[in-house]
Amino acid sequence: MIPPRFFLSRASRYILRLYDSRYSGNCWKVRILLSQVGLPFERVTLDLAKGEAAEPAFRRKSRFARVPVLEFDDGRTLVESGAILLYLAEGTRFIPQDPFLRAEMLGWLFFEQADLQKPIAVPRVCHLRGLAASMADDIARFHKEGHAALEKLEQWLAPRSWLVGDGYTLADLALSCYVSLADQGGYDMARYPAIRAWTERVAAQPGWVPLLPGE
Repeated sequence: MIPPRFFLSRASRYILRLYDSRYSGNCWKVRILLSQVGLPFERVTLDLAKGEAAEPAFRRKSRFARVPVLEFDDGRTLVESGAILLYLAEGTRFIPQDPFLRAEMLGWLFFEQADLQKPIAVPRVCHLRGLAASMADDIARFHKEGHAALEKLEQWLAPRSWLVGDGYTLADLALSCYVSLADQGGYDMARYPAIRAWTERVAAQPGWVPLLPGE
């Protein structure tokens, strides 16, 4: 399962270092894929509340001053979760070989970033930080956008087991992370039985890891 380009002779145990944060859904995606492709890595967890992502040393690694960042042992870094996922999954079963199915997979990744991530992530952060009451109007607006996107996802999944083709792909991994956390932002996910069954199938995949250890 390990992509061929990673079969290299290294003096150290790790050829990859992942800069992430504890509760980030985007970082979680990368950790799951690293586990599923069998790549060892060193994890460096930043405390975003303390401003560690804004420190000069980290900004030299991340041009956007945010996580996740994947660092190679030659000092190069990759930023943005979608780019990292595509790089790590290249040459594995998680990216379809058929050009049409590959394009469909990419379409779902774009949909997640454009329509799903922010409407789910922002209310979740507000709830986790105890700001739900003061941000109620903003949360209601995000919920309206998020439910519109979740309805589309529910309709697509109702007659299907997976987003693309007949099996688990990078699309399922990328979308399922934030969707599975939506209830933490006040979403009533009981409205979406097909989504709930799908996230359970994703979590049953070999190599899947929970957001927090011990969950």
